[in-house]
Amino acid sequence: MMADPSVMPPRTPSKLAGANLPDVLELSGMADEIAASAIRADTLEQVLSALVASGRAAEAARLLAYALPRREAVWWACMCARHSAPATLPEATLAARSLTENWVRQPDEDTGRQAMEAARKAGLQSPESWAALAAFWSGASITPPRTPPVPPAAHLAGTAVASAVALAAVRGNAEKRDTRLTFFLRSAQDIATGGAGRLPMETA
Repeated sequence: MMADPSVMPPRTPSKLAGANLPDVLELSGMADEIAASAIRADTLEQVLSALVASGRAAEAARLLAYALPRREAVWWACMCARHSAPATLPEATLAARSLTENWVRQPDEDTGRQAMEAARKAGLQSPESWAALAAFWSGASITPPRTPPVPPAAHLAGTAVASAVALAAVRGNAEKRDTRLTFFLRSAQDIATGGAGRLPMETA
């Protein structure tokens, strides 16, 4: 069983260092966007730094959604969702969040499917629901149990994580987007090096 990210030892080598930049750009659909920009970099971390330096934190966050390993990416989506969550959430949304975080702690197919079903009941309007979809799409198959397995398309989990993070950044007040993204990027870097990536809740 993999360890809970909240107790993983900090200051380990970044999981982003081994990411293949062309693969990440292709999965994210950002290859042409980066090629057309003034960014000239050989590694993912160089591209991320250039994006942030040029005020393109949203693009950096989108890229990270595909660059982080799936389990870590789903946890990141959960942390971003928690940060901007209102004081109260619908029960179905809370269920989706709880199941998704449980999946990160022990990523099994059954929990992933339960998270997906909770997301559908909650409606696909919240960061929590998209994080739950990311967990489901990180599994081995998208078909029901006892049917021939069909793996999810490679880009789906990253797309769901990117959607969760983007929705969390503008939830309730779009003017907070840039400030939130700054926190989100720090969280992602912490997770990439073995930390929990936890952020304080705005409503606390």
